Parts: sequence; structure tokens; C-alpha cells
Amino acid sequence: MNNAGYVALTRQSGLMREMQVIAHNIANANTTGFRREGVVFSEFVRGLERAEPSLSMALGNTRQTSLLQGALERTGGTFDLAIKGAGFFMVDTPRGERLTRAGVFTPNAAGDVVNMDGHRLLDVGGAPIFVPPDAGSIAVARDGTVSADGRPLAQIGLHAPADPIDLRREAGGLFHAERGTVPVDGAHVVQGFLEASNVEPMIEIARMIAVQRAYEQGQRFLEREDERQRNVIQTLGR
Repeated sequence: MNNAGYVALTRQSGLMREMQVIAHNIANANTTGFRREGVVFSEFVRGLERAEPSLSMALGNTRQTSLLQGALERTGGTFDLAIKGAGFFMVDTPRGERLTRAGVFTPNAAGDVVNMDGHRLLDVGGAPIFVPPDAGSIAVARDGTVSADGRPLAQIGLHAPADPIDLRREAGGLFHAERGTVPVDGAHVVQGFLEASNVEPMIEIARMIAVQRAYEQGQRFLEREDERQRNVIQTLGR
């Protein structure tokens, strides 16, 4: 395959990955705390031999997570929590500490506050938040302080990745910050609310149409290039 074919194939591969990401966004438009994802294209340039022009290829290997605020929806649940502003809740998983914006929590049988997958919610010091089984009225203040019958129990920790582009998506609405996290200032916790997905379905559908058209154009180019090469071979073989 010549250089034009390789360049077109790298573009098609990146567009296919972007299409998959868009489809995943649309499928999670109603998932609590879901963060929209996009594909970042980079350019690979390499010099060729002699006086030939350089070879440039577009690579779509990097994914970027949108940190825009999603809408807050009232549920009235005591342990339904949302973050207004930047940052994530931190939960303890078998793979280590992970970040999430999905604030659906509940006390387990032992009194630890956990998410839907049983991962324990952590406080500002990295310890699990415990609510006594006999606790009465539970209140969560704007600064994340959890109180039972007016008595403070713990303060929910809000964290952000040290590098904003460092988030790696995992299953269950979790994220892993490979370069670590930092405390968040200026954000606050809202009790009785959940944060909706920050995906705008109409925008994603428009993106999908644009990417599909670009992919079809690339496919037509590859077909024409293949036909051109066949014609050249047939002409030279006469």
C-alpha cells in the first residue's frame, strides 16, 4: 500500500474510534454522574528520503473527559449527593481509590456509606464514612460535613485529578487519576440531589452525523485510490 493509503487508513481508524466514543456518550445520556468523552486527534509527521515531501498521519488515540457541570436533579434521598462545582467523590475499591460524580450512596449493614457497587465513600482524610445504625436525622452540609442528630460524624472529601487530562475511565462511573489527586476548594455538596449526565444528546447526534460523513468520504477516497492503482497495473501489464 502506498503512502496515501496509509494516511487514509489512520484517519479512518481515528474516525471509527470517535464514532464509538460518541455512541457510548449517547447510550449514557441518562446515566447519573456520567462525563462526556471526546477523541483528541494528533498529527504524526515523518521525513522521507531524498527530496520527497514529509509524510503526515492523523492519530486519534487520546480520549478527553469533559468536566462540565451536569444538571442537578432533586430526589429527596438522604444519601443522594451531588457536587456543585469542580471535583469528585472518592471511593475505596479493590483496585484502589477511584473518583466518581455519581452520588448514589447508602449505608451498608456495617454502617459504612457505600455506592451502588459497594465501594465505600471516603472522607477528607481518606477514611471510610461511618453512620451509626441507630442514627436518626442525617444531614449533609455544603462543606460535606455529615451529621447525625446534629452531631458531626465526618466530612466528605472532594478531590480532583492533579492533571486534568489524566483521568482514565473505568466501569461503574469510576475514574482513575494515575498522577494522583488534589483537594478541591470552592465546590460544595448538595444533599437530596443527583447530578445528571453532562451529555447533550442533540449535540452528540450532530457530531455522529458529521463523523459518519467524514468516514464515508474517506472510504470513497480509498475506493478511488484502489481503482486508480488497478488501472495503472492493468495499463503497465499490457
